[in-house]
Amino acid sequence: MKAITSMLLIAATLMSWGQDIHFSQMRFSPLNLNPALAGAEQNLQAVINYRNQWNSVAFPFQTIGGSVDWRFKEKQGGNGFLAGGVNVFNDQAGDVRMTTTNVNLSLAYHLFIDRNSTIGMAIQGGFGQRGIDPAAGLWESQYIGTGFNAGLSTGESFATSNFTHFDAGAGIVYHYKKNEKYMRGNDQFKLTAGLAAFHVNRPSSSFLAGGEDDLAVRFSAFVNADYGIRNSNFSLVPAIYYNRQGPHQEILGGTYVRVIVTEGSKVTGFIQELATSLGAFYRVGDAFVAKFMMEYSSYSLGVAYDFNVSSLTEASRGRGGIEFFLRFVLPNPFGAASRTRIN
Repeated sequence: MKAITSMLLIAATLMSWGQDIHFSQMRFSPLNLNPALAGAEQNLQAVINYRNQWNSVAFPFQTIGGSVDWRFKEKQGGNGFLAGGVNVFNDQAGDVRMTTTNVNLSLAYHLFIDRNSTIGMAIQGGFGQRGIDPAAGLWESQYIGTGFNAGLSTGESFATSNFTHFDAGAGIVYHYKKNEKYMRGNDQFKLTAGLAAFHVNRPSSSFLAGGEDDLAVRFSAFVNADYGIRNSNFSLVPAIYYNRQGPHQEILGGTYVRVIVTEGSKVTGFIQELATSLGAFYRVGDAFVAKFMMEYSSYSLGVAYDFNVSSLTEASRGRGGIEFFLRFVLPNPFGAASRTRIN
């Protein structure tokens, strides 16, 4: 059983070489989803993400990331606004300690279609670093039928164990926002949709001598919404995400049910708004994802857990990964004065 588990983990690690990191709470890792999300939905946004996966199998896959995006001051009477963003993440995958670190900058321009909607385009550029520790892994050539002999050759010809590369991407995002018509009406509606392409320069991602494993372009598409149920404390926050990179694809869809627990005081500001959300999502062929989120004024804290249903279930016993995020946004998202156009 240990040999089977090791072989499955080796396979999963090798597959991960050609794929990007991913978070189950994609909406809250915005610049990994689409660089044009910089400034698309708020004046300022800062997010920290953490994910721990496959802890029940062997050495866990761990990802930590963070991003900040903001709008530059809008020119009075202008037709749009500029926005910028910085995105950083570090990922460590499997027994071979394969590390991936990326630092990217995004520059976006959002054009006003009308008072409630914008369409924006962005470019993204930065540098990536990848490293590996071959001695820490167990390889197919070391499998002797009943277990592994780490003293045997790996059977692989590694040209390097660490390299850097330039990375580039681009995206387009449409954003629509209709605020409440009156205080406590809860009849708001928001919709954001986008298309993006990452690694458009196809940087090399091979550690092997003579390897020609260029990183495949990742295409990303998404639609998310926020629909307030009129004259109630409830909202539905559905979303669907699609990613394709080479032969690999990912489809994740579901919805949050959001409840406003405490209404904020509109005049004094002494009482801050509080909302909680429960979400159920499904990643096709891979996992069910349970989500919980708490929002307090401009702060949000979220947690998600993946229940694995893929071919790795025998090794993982259904335990996928746990994930957290912490977010700060301006203006306060509960405020009716938060509009698409910067006043």
